Amino acid sequence: MAASAVPGYSPGFKKPPATLRLKRKRPQRSEPAASAAPPPCGPAARRAPSAPARRNPFSSLDNAPRAGGSNPQPPAGGSPWAAAPFWQLLEPVCEEKPPRRAEPSDRTDNLALTDDLHLPVAAPEVPSSPRHEFPADWSIKTRALFMSSQPFTWAEHLKAQEEAQGFTQHCRATEINLPQSIEEPKLSTELRCAFQQSLVYWLHPSLPWLQLFPRIGADRRIVGKASPWSQDEALQQVLMSDWSVSFTSLYNLLKAKLCPYFYVCTYQFTVLFRAAGLAGSDVITAVISPTTRGLREAMRNEGIEFSLPLVEESRARKQRNSEVNLETEVANGLEAGNGMEGGEEPAPSDEDDDESFSWLEEMGVQDKVKKPDAMSIKLRKEKHEVQMDHRPESVALVKGTNTITLLNFLINCKSLVAVAGPQAGLPPTLLSPVAFRGGTMQTLKARSINAKARVRLGYEDVFSLEVVGPVMPHSLHSLTMLLRPAQRGAFSAVLHTHEPTAVFNTHLDNASPALNKETLRRDLPQCGLHPKTVDQLSQCPTLGKSSIRFLEMKDYTYSWQS
Repeated sequence: MAASAVPGYSPGFKKPPATLRLKRKRPQRSEPAASAAPPPCGPAARRAPSAPARRNPFSSLDNAPRAGGSNPQPPAGGSPWAAAPFWQLLEPVCEEKPPRRAEPSDRTDNLALTDDLHLPVAAPEVPSSPRHEFPADWSIKTRALFMSSQPFTWAEHLKAQEEAQGFTQHCRATEINLPQSIEEPKLSTELRCAFQQSLVYWLHPSLPWLQLFPRIGADRRIVGKASPWSQDEALQQVLMSDWSVSFTSLYNLLKAKLCPYFYVCTYQFTVLFRAAGLAGSDVITAVISPTTRGLREAMRNEGIEFSLPLVEESRARKQRNSEVNLETEVANGLEAGNGMEGGEEPAPSDEDDDESFSWLEEMGVQDKVKKPDAMSIKLRKEKHEVQMDHRPESVALVKGTNTITLLNFLINCKSLVAVAGPQAGLPPTLLSPVAFRGGTMQTLKARSINAKARVRLGYEDVFSLEVVGPVMPHSLHSLTMLLRPAQRGAFSAVLHTHEPTAVFNTHLDNASPALNKETLRRDLPQCGLHPKTVDQLSQCPTLGKSSIRFLEMKDYTYSWQS
């Protein structure tokens, strides 16, 4: 037998990577024959005695039997793809696009398989300049997956005493300082207690059978759950009254700098309140996203002064570009008439809108033609404002004493609570890093996962720690401070962001980059956060409308991708 004559041949089922390599090499192997004569087709060609036997498609290229001279030999240097793993072949396939010499069915299978596996396998890009600290990310994460070559056994099966000590440290705002490296993390009680401390957050209202975050787009998760308040107005009033007390308590803590920040999550938008001194601002700020024209109009009617940072930034950018273009035209010696032809049309004034139907009166048919009502004319004037509704560009910023007016507005706003649907009558969710009146202590869900990843010469262990829940900015920073010594300065994290909150990283127009850190520490001594976390959150936001998606630490330095 031919199989016994070839050493190392082991017939049997082979995995798809070998099949894909076979399909990629098949056009090169059949090219000389195809150039000499057209390929035979039909059953007669398959029965021809001179035709070579069909190759087993499930055999590997490395151990399949080969007759002498039946197949062309590869070049002396060898193909760089022959020994490469399957996932390293995906990028060249997508970018180089080799000539279409393969059959249509094989090419379709290869491309479909490549498209499915390309996104999960591709490693995210990271900045080229690592830093010792990553920027503050004010978005809320729904899931964080930490991965490392070192095990996370220290985060498993906390003892009752360690769990109780972690809760006590959180309530007392105990500052924990760990060494740069821990030899035996599993035996470090201080590390395990600090891990429990970093998972705590506070929530209102507390309904254990409902998932109260996220609230935007949560109808599908809440539908079918018990909601006795949906048809009971008296119960709705009791819930809203209790919620108003908790909301006011949080704002008072924020004003006294005993609470660094908190979130108000409604079924339509989210509000982030930040204490003075955070995000580079010296006054209390409130960021609302997304907003609508109706909400902005209601805020104006209540006397709330606010700004639209992204809209103003876009206008300033267009103005700068127009000035640069004008200077370029003048420098090139263009005529004024040509400049007017290439410029933008002037915005229509109110007088033009009022007189746009005067020609109907001149023709005497003003009573026979239906003219648009005042609301339609107003919507046409506010076309650009309406187009940005429910988008990140609609983010609104309220600062200073206007936040008190915003507090009263949100308490009395009827549209804050849904009147129909699964969330009908359910008050908004309050999320805070510190305790407040009516708040319930909650913990993020954490579990460690051990797996094996295939490499070129075998398998290697991959350890991961998954944290699920509303991961707020202070929790993310606290966890990274624990992973730094526990994982010996080497880990990575994949972060899943609640998208409506990503725009909270927008740079504020009232930011004060030169804010004194010593003054900040003196003003926020009892906010309940670690001093290093306060230093990070005090920096001006730099991520814009995006958030950190991938975070990596190597040799105790950070790199990230947003």
